[in-house]
Amino acid sequence: MQHLYERVAYLHGLAEGLGISEETKEGKLLTHIIDALEDIVDAVVELSEEQQELSDYIESVDEDLADIEDELYEEDEEDEDDDIEYLEVECPECGEEVAVDEDLLYDEDVDIICPSCREIVIASHDDCCDDNCCCHEDDDDCCSHDEK
Repeated sequence: MQHLYERVAYLHGLAEGLGISEETKEGKLLTHIIDALEDIVDAVVELSEEQQELSDYIESVDEDLADIEDELYEEDEEDEDDDIEYLEVECPECGEEVAVDEDLLYDEDVDIICPSCREIVIASHDDCCDDNCCCHEDDDDCCSHDEK
């Protein structure tokens, strides 16, 4: 912006060097135009400084927002890893679909109960028989499975 001040100063000097005075109509006009140009340059410089301050402030806010977004999205990514996998199993009694936590499905000590009819959908190993039976084998003639 320094070049604008230099140009206005040049015009002031040129007007003085040419002997333009405010005593004539044209001289008065040119002097006031040069003074108005100086006021305009002052306003432009002030606006430029304010614009630079706002630009710096916006850049700072943008960086802060980026940090916040990184924190939020990192938490979301961590939460996605903790999502529980559910499998749907049909209740043999009422036909209702039961959502079962995959970890519970393979837990031998937990009965999966239908929330609608309260019947056992998947029985735990202990309810079936003792450890000496053949339930863990692919044999269909095993203990109490046929009795139920």
